[in-house]
Amino acid sequence: MGLAGKTTLIIGGGTGIGAGCALAFAEAGATVAISGRRLDKLQATAAKFTGNPGIQCHAGDVSVREQARELIDWATRTLGRIDIMINCAGINIPKRTMRDLDPADWDKLLLVNATGAFNAMHYVMPQMRERQDGLIINVSSVAGVRASVLGGVAYSASKFAMTALGTTVAVEEKNSGIRITNVYPGEVETPILDARPVPVSAEHRAKILQPEDIASVLVAIAQLPPRAHVAELVIKPTTQEFI
Repeated sequence: MGLAGKTTLIIGGGTGIGAGCALAFAEAGATVAISGRRLDKLQATAAKFTGNPGIQCHAGDVSVREQARELIDWATRTLGRIDIMINCAGINIPKRTMRDLDPADWDKLLLVNATGAFNAMHYVMPQMRERQDGLIINVSSVAGVRASVLGGVAYSASKFAMTALGTTVAVEEKNSGIRITNVYPGEVETPILDARPVPVSAEHRAKILQPEDIASVLVAIAQLPPRAHVAELVIKPTTQEFI
């Protein structure tokens, strides 16, 4: 079907899965805006798409509630409306066990990974309710379905929170024309791997999912008609266990 005529806001669109989604949605015909904390990363991603209209950029941190409001206001003015919003912003830390975890890092991960998604959803949903139409995709993690030592205490907790957020609001809004999809990627070659306690080899990075793999699935979800709701989706490398 393509996404011509649709508008898309991608939060965390400067690197990793978000950057992959920005390019994939633009190539599919959507008008795209991206946000993140570093304008240079956003602009570098936007420059990779040479079509028209170009990808628009806005620097900000959705974990700060006022900045989340400003982002939604900017994106609405820039795009005209927000048909699709993708929450891709996420972080992790090297010291992940309960024994080593700094309480400040617990606060930071919950704030960025869970509260940031809540903030963005809170401000975008009124316009979607008014139109009786909208799609929100929360890019979570398999750590939000199966807690693990690899993801760590705080990361897993934050992703479970994101899972509950999307699942509950999807039920609340099922008669409002708003579809919310939780996507749970396994290992993906993104900058978040740089925060692993043990360095990840180039060989391992080549075997796992790539950002474009996730992006192609999200484009397919966005192309479905409004009557179809993909509630949850796990996508992982073939070699990664999911038990």
